[in-house]
Amino acid sequence: MARSAKHVSKKVTKPAARRKVPKSKAKVKAKAPKPKLFDAAAVQALIADVRRWRKNTLGPMTAKSPLRKAQFQTDSGVPIPDVLTAADRKGANPADLGLPGEFPFTRGVQPTMYRGRFWTMRQFAGFGSPSDTNKRFKYLVGQGMTGLSTAFDMPALMGYDADHAMSRGEVGKEGVAVSTLKDFEILFEGIALDKVTTSMTINASAIVALCMYIAVAEKQGIPMSKLGGTIQNDMLKEFIAQKEWIVPPRPSVRIVVDMIEFCQQHMPRWHAVSISGYHIREAGATAAQELAFTLADGIGYVEECVKRGMNVDDFAPRLSFFWDVHNDFFEEIAKFRAARRIWAKVMRDRFGAKDPRSMQLRTHAQTAGVSLTAQQPYNNVVRTALQALAAVLGGTQSLHTNSLDETYALPTEDAVTIALRTQQLIAYESGVDRVVDPLGGSYYVEHLTDEMEKLANGYIRRIDEMGGIIRAVEEQYPQKEIGESAYRWQREVEQGDRQIIGVNAFKSEQNQPIELLKIDEKVHQEQVERIAQVKRERSQAAVDAALAKVEAACRGSDNLMPPVLEAVKAYATLGEVSDVFRKVWGQYREGGLF
Repeated sequence: MARSAKHVSKKVTKPAARRKVPKSKAKVKAKAPKPKLFDAAAVQALIADVRRWRKNTLGPMTAKSPLRKAQFQTDSGVPIPDVLTAADRKGANPADLGLPGEFPFTRGVQPTMYRGRFWTMRQFAGFGSPSDTNKRFKYLVGQGMTGLSTAFDMPALMGYDADHAMSRGEVGKEGVAVSTLKDFEILFEGIALDKVTTSMTINASAIVALCMYIAVAEKQGIPMSKLGGTIQNDMLKEFIAQKEWIVPPRPSVRIVVDMIEFCQQHMPRWHAVSISGYHIREAGATAAQELAFTLADGIGYVEECVKRGMNVDDFAPRLSFFWDVHNDFFEEIAKFRAARRIWAKVMRDRFGAKDPRSMQLRTHAQTAGVSLTAQQPYNNVVRTALQALAAVLGGTQSLHTNSLDETYALPTEDAVTIALRTQQLIAYESGVDRVVDPLGGSYYVEHLTDEMEKLANGYIRRIDEMGGIIRAVEEQYPQKEIGESAYRWQREVEQGDRQIIGVNAFKSEQNQPIELLKIDEKVHQEQVERIAQVKRERSQAAVDAALAKVEAACRGSDNLMPPVLEAVKAYATLGEVSDVFRKVWGQYREGGLF
């Protein structure tokens, strides 16, 4: 209320903000002290002790016996100090570490982690005909595998049927050949799909594969709501790294969002996308780039779902991730921990997620295929074991271990058994499962976790400034960064600055032959004959009507899952559905990058 004129003083007073108030009368708002991990006096004493150590202990030693390198750094270029102590953690915020199962999930998404149950042990299976892979599935389940993991051949990944001219020489070679629902029926014959979780590594034609899986389950009497598993379905990383696409980026992402929306409504146990850093790393990215570009992809999918009108807490709990696990042991562990922390903060602060499950980064991991060598292939067993241990110490929820022969061909039964036993040895004999986050609090691991977080956030900021990850992909920003990293790595190998056992260090003139899995050429002919039989027996009118509905949905805004599901149930082929996509949106070709 305004004061009357007689109460107004003629004396000029200082603005309230500058007026001095006696301390006794001031209302001082107590500022909460920033939490500290360590006592200040003890930290100062430790700093002085480290200074003394460097001068009196380290100095004389390095003067007499120089270090192997002038500078030590991780594979991502993070400088590594000679020693780390509590003094290096003096400014750390305890909240950034947290406790297992609680925000920001640095120490794991579950409070019990492997004390509750082991990670899911998956072994990639998929080669030759659907019958060949079905037999491998059953063999691996009998050997203790706890989840099916399906690789598809190149024609299926690129949206072509086995009888297409583009498929010649590739049918069944890199994964299982599938073209129709009949192939899926054979692939999962005798496997109760409500009793297993299935992972399918397929992207550009993922919507067709998921619909075929649903249709097979329904033939078994299992509703889609009972199905559990993951379909990779990460198209952004395809444009960044793996280069297996059908249509341009924006319609590709539209299909991904359609699948996320459909699964959120009808398949509560299914992960509609596995946001994949694995292929980004295999293309030559550093761990920090893998971390950054993968999380940026995840942010992009969430943004598109929110634009669709979806509530973040309705779909985000079913997003999953997939990381590579390379050779730099501690950096890889730090990458997992930083990924969980960044994702939790992004989901809470950028997207306003309220459900803790929306902030949890749950992940599958796979040991680094690109690290395997053709030279001295048995060394690959050791590489895989160390990488698998890093994944477990990093807190993965699911793991695939590569086989020693995968640098030559798809794995034999003996090789894949050794790879599975590697996981089982870590789980049952190493003891690392007995405490949650065994390396939490390690000065070095926490330092690397912080550094990885800083590097990744720097990349994410640059992508945001460009207008988001879809625009960045269209401008080929991630592709350029990865290309430069891959070039640096290869140059270091060729110059001998980076040593790889058996390749440019400790080489052997002896060539140890190993047994290889060979795919019989008759697989191609059998697949072509099966497609022809399906086309003879199906109703072409039903197929044409169903494909027309797929085209109408592509040209409009209706969710694509229902018409594609109708099409595959009518035995439309994977290639026929993909051809509709090509007809409406055009076939994508990437421009040159120099």
